[in-house]
Amino acid sequence: MQALSTRGARTQEKIEQATLALFAEKGVDRTTIGDIARAAGIAEGTIYRHYPSKEELIWQLFSCHYLRLAAQLDALQAPRQGLRSKLAAMVGLFCRLYEQDPDMFRFLLLVQHGQLERVTAEMQTPVKVLKGVIEAAIARGEAPPQDTEVATAMVLGMVLQVAVFRVYGRITRSLAALAEQLAESCWRALGGATEV
Repeated sequence: MQALSTRGARTQEKIEQATLALFAEKGVDRTTIGDIARAAGIAEGTIYRHYPSKEELIWQLFSCHYLRLAAQLDALQAPRQGLRSKLAAMVGLFCRLYEQDPDMFRFLLLVQHGQLERVTAEMQTPVKVLKGVIEAAIARGEAPPQDTEVATAMVLGMVLQVAVFRVYGRITRSLAALAEQLAESCWRALGGATEV
């Protein structure tokens, strides 16, 4: 029984890796179950033993990793003091994710917006974590009063647009090498004081 579950887990991992690579390359809509099966080196029917449909494969892949990213962001920022330090930690995590697993980064943050409508209000997401950090900083007087939805969008937008330029080769340096500069830009965009 153990061998079967191990083999099943390996097959599921192959399916997920092939799916992420294809989604990053071709997009979600243009990727078929047949494409995924060929890329994973398995029969189409094998995919359906693990996932009832392409839509469920997408949702399971997205929700599992999106919520895990939120938990990682929250755990990373929680012990840090001050908005500047928290932003540096969170932006650094986004940048490391891009460098360590660019397909996952692209799937979660650049190409898979179709799954966001299935995210419920109770789910802790990366956007909620970041917004909560910004709201707390405003409440502490570390950042001026502002629309926290706009502020959250600005921070994410800075990171994601740099990632898009990296995807298309307009930026050739690693995002990890740019993390500090990005975090400082986010800090300033939120109205953080610059040191003189």
